[in-house]
Amino acid sequence: MRVTKAVIPVAGLGTRFLPATKALPKEMLPVVDRPTIQYVVEAAVRAGIQDILLVSSRSKRSIENHFDRSFELEVRLEQAGKYDELKEVRHISDMAQIHFVRQPEPLGLGNAVAMAESHTAGEPFAVLLGDEILPGADLLREMIETHDRFDRSVIAVMEVPPSEISLYGAIRPEFVDDRVAKVLGIVEKPPIDEAPSNLAVIFGYVLTPQIFEALRATPPDDKGEIQLTNALNVLAEQQGVYAQVFEGPRFDIGNKLDYLRATVELALDREDLGEPFRAFLGELVRRKRIG
Repeated sequence: MRVTKAVIPVAGLGTRFLPATKALPKEMLPVVDRPTIQYVVEAAVRAGIQDILLVSSRSKRSIENHFDRSFELEVRLEQAGKYDELKEVRHISDMAQIHFVRQPEPLGLGNAVAMAESHTAGEPFAVLLGDEILPGADLLREMIETHDRFDRSVIAVMEVPPSEISLYGAIRPEFVDDRVAKVLGIVEKPPIDEAPSNLAVIFGYVLTPQIFEALRATPPDDKGEIQLTNALNVLAEQQGVYAQVFEGPRFDIGNKLDYLRATVELALDREDLGEPFRAFLGELVRRKRIG
């Protein structure tokens, strides 16, 4: 079956970016002039997905408002003759069918994914993390192609320095070609000396519908959360799971340094901002005597 739906969990508390996220959802942190969540939705749309479910919470109403129509704003822009801005605002609500379901408590990524069972209706589906940006990448499309090739769930992974692997889930790979591996197991946040590889789980997943049965069989951890990693280990044993290796730039917007890096890189790539911003950075380097 074709992958036509995506699920994006956005109910997390965003504690890594406090105090900014005390009142503002981390997914709404702007990178240049659009919120992080819009980049994530656009990544799904680039892969051909038009049906997107956001697993939200009561504190994330601004995300719902962002993807809704704003008739008052549209009228003001049209009356002012700001047609480029009007086109961009309308694009936000028109680019996909956006649905919402609320997660009553932040009980882990596995719990958030489980809430999408009725919406996915027995079909394979994508899960994207709501705070990761991969500028211009077609990783999700490649993951869907790998799913179609093997008819199995697919995890996105990338190499990280060994010193950072304890921050991620790490896979035990068995490569079938240069950028695709069969997953023999996943270890969540392993110590450096216990990591099965330095291939870290990032960005998202393409999941077969059997993930829901595996989630129901997954007990909560010591924090009371249902971990998607545990359910994926069950699927790896029962039917097989594959990993798609990503090699391009990636930004975790929940990480303050990555947030700054993403803002700089995406601004430099903009036709309207790139040249003056590049000139400013050059002047800043000279003034601060960097390098």
